[in-house]
Parts: sequence; C-alpha cells; structure tokens
Amino acid sequence: MSTDPRHHRPSAGRARSGLAAAAAVGLAILSPGVGAAQAPPPPVPVDTPALQGEVFNEFVEGAFEGGEFGTGDEILGALRPNDPFYAEPPLTGAEKPGTLLKTKRVDVMFTGFKPANLEAYKIMYVTTGNDGVTPTISTGIVMIPVDGVPASEKKVIGYQEANDSVGAYCHPSTQWTGGDPLDGASWSALGPLALMFGKGYAVVISDVGNDADPDPHGVFAAKFAGHAQLDALRAATSGGATGLVPQAPIALFGIAGGGVGAASAAEMQAGYAPELNVKSTVLEGMVIDQRNFMRTADGSVGSGFAFATLLGLEPWYPEMRIDDKLNPVGRALADEYRGQCQMPAYFTAPFVPLRLLFSSGQSPADIPEFQHVYDDNRLGGQAPRSKVLISSCSKDDSPMSLVPAQDSRDLAARYRAGGTDVTYAPSDCDLKRLFADPYGWGTDLFGMQTIDWIDRNFAE
Repeated sequence: MSTDPRHHRPSAGRARSGLAAAAAVGLAILSPGVGAAQAPPPPVPVDTPALQGEVFNEFVEGAFEGGEFGTGDEILGALRPNDPFYAEPPLTGAEKPGTLLKTKRVDVMFTGFKPANLEAYKIMYVTTGNDGVTPTISTGIVMIPVDGVPASEKKVIGYQEANDSVGAYCHPSTQWTGGDPLDGASWSALGPLALMFGKGYAVVISDVGNDADPDPHGVFAAKFAGHAQLDALRAATSGGATGLVPQAPIALFGIAGGGVGAASAAEMQAGYAPELNVKSTVLEGMVIDQRNFMRTADGSVGSGFAFATLLGLEPWYPEMRIDDKLNPVGRALADEYRGQCQMPAYFTAPFVPLRLLFSSGQSPADIPEFQHVYDDNRLGGQAPRSKVLISSCSKDDSPMSLVPAQDSRDLAARYRAGGTDVTYAPSDCDLKRLFADPYGWGTDLFGMQTIDWIDRNFAE
C-alpha cells in the first residue's frame, strides 16, 4: 500500500431491450432543469436533450444491437472483490504525478450487459495527497467509443461521477466492469455517457484512490479529488495502451461528490497540470461550502450522506478524530459506513439529526475541530483558467436541494471576479416540474443538458 495519512487511522434483441429498459429507468429517476429561454437572443446556454436521436443516438443503438449479456461466470466474477489488478507496486519516490503504473484491458459490463463498440482499460497511476506533494496511488477507468476515429484524435472528458462511497470496491472501475450494480453514481451517469460516446469522446473516470484499498476512501477531500482527476487524465493521455495523446482537448465534468473534485481540478489545473489542454468545465449540483451543506442536509433525506461526508474527509484530515466525538450509536454507524458503498447504506439514516450521533450534542457544522476542514475545502479559492458552466438547483424548493442555491451563485461570482468565463445555468428542481415533466426534471439533474455546451467549446 502507498504511504499516506489515510493509513494512520486506528484501526441483441433481448439484450438491447434489457439494457434499454435499465437506461429508461435510470433516466426516469434523474433530476434538475433548464433555465427558460430569453426572448429573443441570446439563446439559452443549455437545453434538455431529446431521448430519441440524442440520448438514444447511433452509437448507443449500435452498442445495444451488437452487445451481449455476460456469461454466468463473468457476471459472478465481476461481483467478487478480488481483482489482482489493484495490488499496488512499491513507489520509489521518483515517480511524477500522473505516472501510469499499469493498464488492464477490460470489458465494460453494466447490470450483466456488455455493450458493443466500446474499448476500456483499468488504469493505476501516481497522484498526490491533499498537499499536492505526498505521492499516493489511485485507479480509474478509461472508456473509448470505437467509431472509426482513432484514439489519437479523440477529445477527452475527465468525468467525476456522483461517487460518494467511502468503502472499497464501490468506485467507477468496479461499477463499469460489472461490480456494485446498484450504485446510484453509475445509474446517474448512463445518460451523460450516452451523449458523450455519441459525440465520440473518450471518457476518463478516476476512482479517487485505489478502488480496492480497504481503508476509508478520502473521496470528499477536494484537493485530493482534484489531483486524482488531473493525474488520471495525465496517465490516460500519456501515449500508452489507451492510444490517447497528451495534446488531446479535454473537458472536466463533475457532479455531486464528483463535482467537488472537478471544481478543485479546474481551480488547480493551471498550476498543478498546466500541460493539460483543458477547454471547459461543467460543475453540476456539487457541495461548494461543506459547512453550509452540513446545515442544509442535516436532518433531511440526505442526513446519511452528510455523515458520510465527514468520514470521507477524515482520511486526509486525521486530526478530526471523529470517533472520539461520537457516542456509541454514532460510532457503530461510522464503522458500518466506512466499509460500505453509498447505495443503499447512506440512505439508512434519513431525517436523523446528526447531533444525536455526537456525544457533545452539537451539529457537526458547529464542532470547532471541523471548522478548518470546511474552510480548506470551500470551493472558489482560485479562478479556473478554463471556461466554466455551473448548474445546480435555482431555488431551495425540493428534497433534491441539498446544496443551498445561493452557494452556486456565490461560486459563479467568485470565479468571475477572478477572470473566469462563467455560464450560470440553474436547473428547475421544483417537485411540480417532476410531475409535469419527469424526463426534463431528471435528465437535467445529472448534467445531460450541458453536453452540447461542452461540444461548442471543443469547437472553438
């Protein structure tokens, strides 16, 4: 294992219809919306994609028609957390961030189905901890549509999913090779990936740590997540087995937990990885100020996710000493969460006031020892060099509004003040829209309306 602060804590027809149905279910449960068009020009910056022709595009139809279900052995094997790929080689200390340590050609498999015309690789690479210096290891997955365009000519998306899991074998390189099939992060990514692959983009997704690391994963530490995303792009485009090249045009895309890493990556890219050709960044529904998130999510349907956020910060902030502050019920829940994937585990504490888990009776938003951690992870400290599109709920008007709407507006203002070209395209999360337009409400929640904006910026 790598040495870093995380290890110092105490202890065909049927095939097509089957996956189409799965995708339809995924799309049906999606969410937020599109800003209303202003009359006349300028046109709205984003627009909800049509299901037929855009989401179910030529590539997706071919992936269904030419794909097949895995064998029983393949499906069961993918569910077993024992891939030797994740064994870490020792680091010498001379490796640069983004060094590709190993690559494994894999089949993409989701709910037992293997789509056609998609090349994929698991990757292991060197990244750095919160300080940007301490070397550590991360894994990830690269998926490349086979559409006649060579990999060396592909545009690349650095996609960070709504990956909020603290446990092992819960992350994208497992999700997209047949494991953890119920995780909402992968289901929420079906629509965006369909649009990305339809445009011919290669997609690089970091696990934000070694997927198989049994210690809790620091997925909520913004700087670490940003380094992991940038270094995954460095590794994937280093001219190795993937065929992607260093000069490839890149867009960063992040949502929810992944949006924290994508925002941090965009903020740090000019200083940390200036050689990457990042054209634009999409930030969708992410936590901007974790202190505010704690106050909003505490006692809501997202209480479990707020508690998991603390556990996903501690690996890089061991001074939080969360166990010392919890009562017996809180410690039991923390012990369970640390080894679990987000689905369904983090939904086991809805509407629980988190103060009931702490011996002091304080909300975690107010615990003094946590304040510097919230400050260190607040987004907006640097202005990104790339163009940025921010999309989040326009109002605090639904159970999906766990991030205060004002936080997104404030982030846009901070970025603009620093010189970033920012497009703010808030979504309509109102429950009335859910019932009136469930498709639009759902697709916009996961950023599907932003892919054309990415495409326009690639063309410039």
